[in-house]
Parts: sequence; C-alpha cells; structure tokens
Amino acid sequence: MFLRRQFRLQLRSRTLVLGKRTLIMGVLNVTPDSFSDGGSYPNLQAAVSRALQIERDGADILDIGGESTRPGAKPVSARQELLRILPVLHELRGKLRIPISVDTQKAEVAEAAFDAGAEILNDVSALGFDPRLAQVARTKDVPVILMHMRGTPQTMQQGPFARNVIRDVLAGLRESLGRARRAGISKSQIVLDPGIGFGKKEDQNFEILARLPEFARLGYPIAIGTSRKKFLANALAGPGTHPVPSENRILGTAATVTASILGGAHIVRVHDVAEMAGVVRVADRIAHPSRRQKS
Repeated sequence: MFLRRQFRLQLRSRTLVLGKRTLIMGVLNVTPDSFSDGGSYPNLQAAVSRALQIERDGADILDIGGESTRPGAKPVSARQELLRILPVLHELRGKLRIPISVDTQKAEVAEAAFDAGAEILNDVSALGFDPRLAQVARTKDVPVILMHMRGTPQTMQQGPFARNVIRDVLAGLRESLGRARRAGISKSQIVLDPGIGFGKKEDQNFEILARLPEFARLGYPIAIGTSRKKFLANALAGPGTHPVPSENRILGTAATVTASILGGAHIVRVHDVAEMAGVVRVADRIAHPSRRQKS
C-alpha cells in the first residue's frame, strides 16, 4: 500500500486539499454519444437535475463534458461543445456548492467555461491538441488535469500498442508536464492521470492500476477514471460468458476505485457517485486505519 502525499490545488473559490481523503469527481456528460451515459440528459432541466443529484450523492467535484472521447468518437466543433455545456453552467450558478471541472481539449471552450464558473481543466490530450489551451489555463490560473492518451479518440484503440505500457505512460506524462511548465503553469496546479482505457490493451489497464505508485512518484497528485470502462467487461463476466454491459460494471468499478486509492490516487472520477462514495470511505479507512474520515 502506497502512502500518498498531500497537495493543495488553488481554485478561485477555495483551496482543495488532496490526499487527506480521496476526492470524488462526478461525471456529467451532456453528449448524445458518450460510451456509458450518452443521451441520458437530453435537455437542460435533466442535466441540471443530474448535476445537483451528483452533489447530493457525495461528489467533491462535478466534471462536465460536451464532447465524447470514447474510442472511435467523432470530434465536434467548439461551438457545438459550448451549446451543450454553457446553458448548464449558467443554470448551475448559485445552485451548486462543489467546484466544476470542464472536460475539454479546446481553448475556446475552456475559456468560456471558466468565465461561466468552471474552475478546473480536465484535458484528455494533456495540452497536446490545442496549442492555445495551455495559455488559457495559465492566464486563468486554474488547476489542470493532464491525462495520458495514445493517439486520439479516433485512433487510440488501434494497434500496435506499447510494449512496455508503464514506460510509455511515464514518458507521455513527462512530455505533457514539459508542455505545461513551458507555458508557465505552476507545478502546484497540475494533476496527472495515466489514462485508463485511452490507448491501452485490457491487461495494460490492470497493470497500470497495480503499479500506480510508480506514477505517484513523479511528485504530482493522481486522478484515476475507471468507471464502467470496457476493460472491466471481460473480467467481470468470467471465461466463456458475454462481456458485461457498461451499466452493469459497478462492482468492477468499485474494485478498481479501491485499488486506485490503495495505490495512491487522490481523485477518482466516477458515474455512480452514491455507490462509490461508500466505497471511497471504506477504502480510505483501509489506507489510513487510524484516521477517521471527515467531509
């Protein structure tokens, strides 16, 4: 079991302490085609209602995205992303107490989202897609989650895959750290995500989870997103049976959330917030048996 370090992320509205307990990032995809919950919130009222429920269920951060990054997903324009997320952000102002993260690769979307109340950037391209995005993050002085992805959502699950996934992901994360630091983003405002499911084979995802302390030793807080992902489908089903569909992968999610916390993760990104809140509380007690967790 890895003893994780504590960090502080400075938001406009507050300071987030990472490591004292695991923070839960609740997912809100306002997209028609995300792999698990695409199309679940087809209008403004449904999306806002879900966001407020995510908070009530125990999330510490709301992560809102307007473009699917599932394998093979087609990109959308910045205008389309903004049409999906801005009304939700505006409607949540004054109603949501937890901070909001925007899941985007585009500078135009991020800048508008920050002006509308978002306080964290979650970028699956790790500042590699849009050259302007790093400058926006630095100017707004927001925390940035840099995620490792091999290729793009359109190509990431096409082989050949890395022979040594740990070495490949570490190298990619160091490259993204270089981009962030050259842009002037403060070290204290960076979170790393090894990108479970983003350009990795099934076994490689499990290897990353098993060796998570190697990523924590880079000296940055770690975010992990395993929720409902495809790599869990066969493991849950067992030999000779059909893969488990995404909506039935909650037990696999619970197992990987626990493993992530014991490996040193600071933030876990999940769809099933109420259920995972209990899993996180128990896993935190295992990681720190003498420390009673507080909200």
